[in-house]
Amino acid sequence: MCTPKINSNNDVKERSYFKSIPVSSGRESYVPQVTPDRHQSTARKLKDKLNIATWNIRTLLQKRKLENIKQEMERMKLNILGLSEVRWKGAGKITSGGHEIIYSGGTESEKGVGIIVDQTVSRAIKGYWALSDRVLLVKIAGKPVDLNIIQVYAPTANSNDEDLDKFYNDLDTAKTQCKSQDPLIIMAQTKWMIL
Repeated sequence: MCTPKINSNNDVKERSYFKSIPVSSGRESYVPQVTPDRHQSTARKLKDKLNIATWNIRTLLQKRKLENIKQEMERMKLNILGLSEVRWKGAGKITSGGHEIIYSGGTESEKGVGIIVDQTVSRAIKGYWALSDRVLLVKIAGKPVDLNIIQVYAPTANSNDEDLDKFYNDLDTAKTQCKSQDPLIIMAQTKWMIL
């Protein structure tokens, strides 16, 4: 039996329409040099990064506690700080020494959540929704998308079913207020996740 001989030309250098394209064996580098302003563009991107943390502070009812928290934020260079167990009544927004504090509490001085932002972030706040003494949503304007932060103070596993259901319903309500393409950060005491 005779097998036909197949001639193949796998050398792309020989083809005329490939002559203008440099061919590399993988050892030579044909990568163009990076632009000289690469350090400036990197520095610009680093400025836009946000440092975010969350703390269980036990209470903001003690004297000078808020001042201590703001000093720690500056020392740690935090832009956004989520707070659990604020223990303030009602809901609202206050400004203190260049920081903006958004909080959500109940009718009594227990539980409560809050978010403290520095001056640069406070100018970008689009709105906030105090859903309960356990759930707070803050929307921050960004480019190309906005940032949504939900600060929660989750009930313990020992809580009754009503408290758990109410918490998860409030959390779902907060999530429905966010556009699907916008980043969503859910912060809870020392744990947080990005969705």
